[in-house]
Amino acid sequence: MSNLDQDLARRLTDLRRARNWPLEELAKRTGISRATLSRVERGDTSPTANVLGKLASAFGLSMAELFGSASSTVERLVPREAQAVWTDPETGYTRRTLTPAASGYRGAMIEGCIPAGATVAYAAPPVPDLEHQLVLLEGKLRLVVGPDTYDLAPGDALRFRLNAPNSYHASGKVPARYFLTVITP
Repeated sequence: MSNLDQDLARRLTDLRRARNWPLEELAKRTGISRATLSRVERGDTSPTANVLGKLASAFGLSMAELFGSASSTVERLVPREAQAVWTDPETGYTRRTLTPAASGYRGAMIEGCIPAGATVAYAAPPVPDLEHQLVLLEGKLRLVVGPDTYDLAPGDALRFRLNAPNSYHASGKVPARYFLTVITP
């Protein structure tokens, strides 16, 4: 288990305990089994992107905030070797936190890479009206936000407010790599 998985396990436990929720309450709010939540909090398993999306929604946090530090210390410079990288065990999607969510800042940047043919989907936005600004660097990406579908090629930029179920599909023969800035309302 990576340090990021261990940090994420601690963060999820801390978030649940700060709300005085037993695992049963979190299971009820997310639709994730108590057993799975327990394994995630112990660091026995890495959660999938789908599971993280449900947890972020239950806690009322953006995904960037879920991955962000609870610390009030904010570094201006985040060297590449200090940028946390998480891999979805289900799809192989990797998420590098370029600038983490932090107290005093409304935005965070990530680099995402979805393997060719893979799809990362979220049933609901974790926080209403999150602003997203995405630039596709490599590959092809089909992005679905509610009823709207966007097919992006390298260099295309898309901005939108996230208020509906959404999915990211690497529709080409190579991975889709992008930068995404998430700004909380």
